[in-house]
Amino acid sequence: MSRKDKIFPYILVLPGIFIVITTILYPILLTLIYSLQFYKLTKPYDKKIIGLQNYIEIFRDLDFYSSLINTSIIVVIVLIIGVIFSFIIALILNREGKISNFLTAIAIIPWALPPVVNGVIWKFMFYPEFGLINKVLYYLGVVDGAILWLNNRYISLIIFGIILSWRVIPFCSILILANIKAIPDDIFEAAEVDGASTFYKIKDILIPILKPTFLIVIINLILASINIFDEVVALVGFRKLGEPFMLYNYKQTFSFLNIGYGSAISYTLTLILGVIGLIYIKFLKREKNDEER
Repeated sequence: MSRKDKIFPYILVLPGIFIVITTILYPILLTLIYSLQFYKLTKPYDKKIIGLQNYIEIFRDLDFYSSLINTSIIVVIVLIIGVIFSFIIALILNREGKISNFLTAIAIIPWALPPVVNGVIWKFMFYPEFGLINKVLYYLGVVDGAILWLNNRYISLIIFGIILSWRVIPFCSILILANIKAIPDDIFEAAEVDGASTFYKIKDILIPILKPTFLIVIINLILASINIFDEVVALVGFRKLGEPFMLYNYKQTFSFLNIGYGSAISYTLTLILGVIGLIYIKFLKREKNDEER
């Protein structure tokens, strides 16, 4: 092989390397540098290195803990709704029928919608004066006046969780469905011969086989919950009540123009997501070791 042939593959990957460096590695490094500095755009000439002071201030900030609790509540709600309904919808879509493909296409629509559009749609559902839910409850005689759904912290967080679940469940359902389709029919036929009912086939065969898939679904739901932003802004704007972590980060960085502090918050979130990723990798390795045994 000539020297030209040896160098040519590296030339082909240069554009990809350039994109990775400029759009991923450089911003990560720059954010790390900012997180170690006092850097406010309102005081551009007072920029200085302060070490870990921004990180110390984060853990002294009560708003940080409040946003973390809010995000944790959203995570729990999305996990409960997402895992259960993703599995149920996957089972429904797995049934053979003339409209199976049509139902699958319909199920993808909420996931295909932009998050802001998703939030605006649900805003009209929960709007106090002329929202669809209030109108339905009023015509049914359940309430006498408008319910201010989004004026309570915990009700707001539940609504955020429901709306996010509505968006991410289709993807999780398709993921589970694809893995169900990959399971050989012989396993279920053998179970039928042994007299297993549908319940036991799901409980003792399907769910154990889908355990790795469920783990991927859970990780996807957690990441989506932590990164919730567009739906919240579309629903309630940049208010403090029920503020999730990403909104808290955005306000500190772009509303208060505290670039150094906001960068430290971003890295704190990165560490949290890194811990989740390590747990995921460790679980996968344990599952692989169990299978080899």
